[in-house]
Formats: sequence, C-alpha cells, structure tokens
Amino acid sequence: MNTPRPRLDPAVADTRRAVRSLLAQALDEGTVRPGDLVLVALSGGPDSLALAAATAFEAPKQDLRAGAVVVDHALQAGSEAVASRASRQASELGLAPVTVRRVAVGSAGGPEAAAREARHASIALVASDVGSPLVLFGHTLDDQAESVLLGLARGSGPDSLSGMAPLTRRQAGPAYGRPLLGVRRHTTRQACAAAGLAPWDDPQNADPAFARVRVRNVLLPALERELGAGVPEALARTADQLREDSAALDHFAEEMAEDLAEHSEAGISLSVRELAANPPALRQRLVRLAVESEFGVTLSRVQTLEVCRLVTDWSGQGPIDLPGVQASRSGDRLAFTAG
Repeated sequence: MNTPRPRLDPAVADTRRAVRSLLAQALDEGTVRPGDLVLVALSGGPDSLALAAATAFEAPKQDLRAGAVVVDHALQAGSEAVASRASRQASELGLAPVTVRRVAVGSAGGPEAAAREARHASIALVASDVGSPLVLFGHTLDDQAESVLLGLARGSGPDSLSGMAPLTRRQAGPAYGRPLLGVRRHTTRQACAAAGLAPWDDPQNADPAFARVRVRNVLLPALERELGAGVPEALARTADQLREDSAALDHFAEEMAEDLAEHSEAGISLSVRELAANPPALRQRLVRLAVESEFGVTLSRVQTLEVCRLVTDWSGQGPIDLPGVQASRSGDRLAFTAG
C-alpha cells in the first residue's frame, strides 16, 4: 500500500510558485541562462529566509544554481552573530556559495538610505566576484504597499509610486529580482514555520523612529480598520498600473528622442517646437532622458519643471544651472552642456 505524500503547506507552495515564475521570466528574457548562479540577498529575517528556502528548491529544477549573500551592516550589537547564523541557515538549505560581507554605513540621505546604498554596493561586488547575473530580494506585497503610501505622503511622481518591479535590469551590475511582491508578509513567516526555519526579527522593524515602521504598524492598520480589508493589495495594484503607464511613456519618449535630439561636442539639444507640441508628461520625460543619457545625471521633478519653463514660458531668461549640467535656450533649440 502506497504511503500518501505529506501535504505541502500552502505558504510554502505560494513562495515556491512565486520564485518559479520569476526564474522562468528571467530565463525567457535572457537575464539568466541555464547553469547560471542566482544569489539570494539574505538577512535572516522571515521574508528573505522564506525566499532562500524557495530558491534552493526551485532553482535546480530550472537548471540554475543558487547561492546567497549576507550583508552585516554592523549597526547593532551582535550583528556579526546574526550574519553568521543566516550564513549557516543558507548552507543548510543547500545554497552555495554563501558569502558574508561586513560594510561601513555612512550617513548621507539618512540611516535607511545609507544602509541601503552600502548593502546594494556590497551585493553588487559579491555578484561580480562570483559571476552571478541575478540577485533576488525578499520584498513582499506589504513592502510594496508601504512604499506607495510613503511616496504619496512625500508627493512623489508616478515613477516613485510605481514601487518596485519584479525584475529589473540595471545598466551596471546584476539584475534585481523580487519574486515575493505578490506574497503577504504573514505568508513568508508561515512558510518559515512550516519548513522548521527560525527567522531573525530585526528590532529596527519595530522602532517608530522610522517612517516605514509607522506606516507598517500604525497607518496601514488604521486604513484597514476604516476602509476595510484589502488596502495593501489595492496599493500594490496601483503600483502595478502606474508602472505599466510609466513604462509606456518611457517607451514613447525613447522613440521620439531620436527625432528631437541633436548631438554635438558641447552636449545635446532638443527641438523646442517638438517639445512644446507634446503633453507635459512626455515633455518632461524627454528632458530627463536627454540629460541622463548624455551626462548620467537624474533630474528631480522640480529641476525638470524649471527646465521645461524654457520651452513653455520663455521670455529670454538665462541659463539654468543643474548638477553638472547647464540648460539654455537659443532660438528653437533647448541645449544641455556640461556645467
């Protein structure tokens, strides 16, 4: 008599399904190829630990290898022990290689931004060292919803409100994958429990000094009490829709830029007449695209709107000084030169 197979826990199934889908997409798009090494950015928390377990199971099924990178930010007492524990858990799951890097976190942009910058720089170096074209992060649907709310509170534009993309190719370094953006945080915790994995709970995730923690523990629960369940899912859907719209506008801007732009030794210029004929959303994208592609500078919305006044509200005003770039108008040309 055949012994029935044990039933797979639904939370484990959800995380594995999400990873399977992301890896299949990465293979289809050529982000990775069979035999490549995929890295999991592992903190030891429930989200990244559930991701590590799912990746260890799913990657070999798609002829991919799976390793991990653990970053020790050295910001809390005992951080070295936390990193060592996460490394050991990764190895026990069958991930290899497992690399631990200790980083020095600066102060520019605030503690969260500085830690993120140090973490991503370290991860990119590890990926380069081990030859990995794709790094997976454990961001969940809850993280996406929190990002959208924070963007709304800060008056951010559609690019910010679009949140995080499931798969992002970058100009330099590995691609970033976020398989769990459709998975709730409580699901990753349940997946860890079902697999017998003990996650680490970062005390900073309960510190109300951080805006994200206040959104997570105060604002989102209040919205669900007042508006009903499903607010995080609705916010995540909003991010998906805005990301699709932004991608379409970016595509149109890139197609149009070839006709509008003229390159010279001094820099790049755009046709004022063509810029003025386009809706503001496209006009602003064309300006940002020209500056970023030519000088590697990303303009803020305030800077972009000021430049666009040279198109729509020009009365002979002089050049505008931007970070490393100068914008000026001469007749029917909007010119950008190195500042």
